[in-house]
This record gives sequence, C-alpha cells and structure tokens, in this order.
Amino acid sequence: MQENRKGTEVTVPHLAESLVSATVGKWLKKPGDYIEQYDVLCELITEKVTVEMPSPVEGTLVRLLVDNGATAAVGAPICIIEEPAAAGAAGSAAPSQGQAAVSAASASGPTGSGMSGRYSPAVLKLAGEHRIDLTQVQGTGLGGRITRKDVEAFAAAGGAQGAPRQNERTPAPPATEAEVNRAAAAAAAMDGVFMATPPKVSVRSSGLHLSENPPLPNIEVEGQKLKGRGEYLIDVTPIRSAIASKMRQSKTEIPHAWMMIEVDVTNLVLLRNKLKDEFMKQEGINLTYLAFLMKAVVNAIKDYPIINSVWATDKIIVKRDINISLAVGTEDFLVTPVIKKADQMNIAGLAREIDGLTRRARTGKLSLDEMQGGTFTVNNTGSFGSIMSYPVINYPQAAILSFESIVKRPVVIQDMIAVRSMVNLCLSLDHRILDGIICGRFLQRVKENLEGYNQDTKVY
Repeated sequence: MQENRKGTEVTVPHLAESLVSATVGKWLKKPGDYIEQYDVLCELITEKVTVEMPSPVEGTLVRLLVDNGATAAVGAPICIIEEPAAAGAAGSAAPSQGQAAVSAASASGPTGSGMSGRYSPAVLKLAGEHRIDLTQVQGTGLGGRITRKDVEAFAAAGGAQGAPRQNERTPAPPATEAEVNRAAAAAAAMDGVFMATPPKVSVRSSGLHLSENPPLPNIEVEGQKLKGRGEYLIDVTPIRSAIASKMRQSKTEIPHAWMMIEVDVTNLVLLRNKLKDEFMKQEGINLTYLAFLMKAVVNAIKDYPIINSVWATDKIIVKRDINISLAVGTEDFLVTPVIKKADQMNIAGLAREIDGLTRRARTGKLSLDEMQGGTFTVNNTGSFGSIMSYPVINYPQAAILSFESIVKRPVVIQDMIAVRSMVNLCLSLDHRILDGIICGRFLQRVKENLEGYNQDTKVY
C-alpha cells in the first residue's frame, strides 16, 4: 500500500515465498464505490489457489490499474482508493463490535510481544462461536500468540463469557458472525494469508468429483455462416494458464519414466466394509480406500526415503517430513492440497484430513498454507473408473502415485482361478533421482502394506 497525490495505491500482497505475481481474476468493486476497510476488492489468482483481496483502507475506489485477467507482480499497485478527508477524525469514532474485539485484544497484548495481538481467522471464528473475549486468553504460541488450542482450552475450562478482570471495564458484547468474518479477513490481511473464493456452485464431496450442475464455459462459435460448421473457442482462464505452465515445466525439466504394479486388495475391501458404518457414526465422514492407501504409502516412504526428495542441480534434497499432496479435481481446475506430516497420523486421522481438504478444495476454501510443502503426490484416478494412467509429476517432487479403480477380476492362486478385488498402482518417477530398482522395491513395499490389511487392522 503506497500513498500518492490522488489517493492510496493498493498493491499485490506478498502471499507466499514462492509466489512473485498474481492475476486479478475478477473485480468485485468498481470505480466510484465507497469501500469499507477489509471489504473484498477482487479475487487474486495464484499458481496455488484463488484468494480474496481485502481493502487495507477505507475510502472511495477511484481507479483500477489492472484489468480482469491481467497479472501484476508482488508489490505492484492494482487500484487507487481515495481516503476521506476526515479519516483522522473518523478514526477516533467508536468502532464496530467486531473491530473493537480486534483492536481491544491487540492493545491488551503483553508489552513487547509483536504477535500476541494478531489472530488467525480460525482463532477469531472459534472465539466467536464460544463467545470468548480474546483479551482474557493466555497465548502459548510464538511470541505469545493465541492458538486454536488456547481458545479450546479456555472454553473447556469454562472461560466463555467469563467475568471481567478486576479494575477492568466490561468488554464489548461478542461479535456477530458477520463481524467475526470481517475481523478474520482483517487478521488474514495482516498476516498475508487470505481465505479463498467462496463456492459459486454446490459440489459433491465424493463420487466422480463433478458438481450437480457443471458450469458452462464461455464459448464463441467461429464460422457459423459456413453451413453450420465452426470451431469452439474457449477462453483460457488464469488458473488453467497456471496449470499449463506447471505441467509444461514438469514435462520439460523432469525426465519422466513410469511403472505399474497389481495389488490384491480383497482383504482391504472386506475390512473397509466391516468398519465404514461404525466409522461414519463416530466420525461423520466416509472411510475411503484412499486413507488406507495413504497409510501404506507413507510407511513405504519411511523404508525408502529417497522417494521423498527433490532435484537441486548439484545435489538431491531428501525431505525429512512426509507431506502428501492430494490431487483434487473440479470441472475448472486441479489443485493439490497437502497433508502435513502424514507419517505421524493413523488411518482415521488421514481419513479426516482427506475429507477436510477435499471439501475445502471443491468449495474454494483452501488457504495458501494448505497448498504448500508437499513432498510426494497421490492421485485417486480410480474415482473416475480409470484402471491405468500415466500421471505427470507434481513439480518439483520426485514421484507421483495413481490409485486406480478397484475391480473384480479372475486371478490364478495356487493353480486355481479365483475372483479377487484387484487394483493397479501407477508410479511416475523423476529418472534423474530414481531408478527402476528403487521404485520397484518401493511399489512392492506399498503392495505388501496394502495386502497386509486384515480383519484385525485398527484405524485408530
């Protein structure tokens, strides 16, 4: 944000370390509109996720410097807002309840702590749900910052709507949901973390990854006058352009190779059928095969850590944490949210993470943090009925695994034919880092882990 003679220039924020630019997907305000502080100005599209850009100031939007679909570098101005002449006087007026909660909490933080008065959107939302005054919560995070666990512990201890401290004024009433959301946007803006665009259509959270009413692309028909023959022209969206750029980079820089292995998951199918109803009652989510696969994969990566690496020109960097990227597709784009430290989770924990990330991905609510740090990618192409695929590596990772459709097939067991539930696992690998021997052993270990599930396997 920069001052100039005609108003305040609003600039592209520094969203993440690896991002150097963002594309204006859609302006939600137009010149002449009066903007409240933290009102959403536009949608910013990055290589990772679509986010909302809140206004850092209050005033009148006088000029747009970047059009819809145009890209601007981090720090570059995208619009100009003229602040009211009486901004100083207005600033001394009483704030709204939601803003009062934020400012009061900021003012009451421990002296010298730069983080104690800054709250994440999740903390603000949780405080609103439990009607908690954040000024009474002791933070245990970095620099005294309040975390979700601090709020939950405070609520569990009966701290909701707690009595005011001695010699202190009674705090303002708890903020409404709308005010909490605005305060969350404010905190997100200060932290450089923005919530993604809200959903435009209702979408399923399972099945073939298709919405109930798939949106139609903007199509121009060329050559209609030529006896009805023509070509369809579909505009390339910024997200599609970013995907194309990453795929081109992956295929250009990474020498791909691939291999496939066949796995008998009959026992896994029986195990899931035994547990899924009780799991649904207890957790409220579906227990999918993907959670079992994920556990088999992370355990195999522990045995072959070179799979969890990236190419760095003169060295190979083996990642210590196992962060699994999960490919999630919609009609418009593909995203890969990340399950952090997946090797430290049990099957139930992985199922919860998969369900949460998948739902947020398909409704446009992923944060930038959930899109970064992946070290290995799993792609559930079996949900489309695919039985064999050649996945493109999620740059700059070393490998990606596709979990194909489980189908019943006749197989030979001890010279006898039996009908078994079979699945193919397809692995694409970076041949600069990985060779057939190590990848063959890795796939064999995944196979052993999957076929090792039985009726006694625990998900907790």
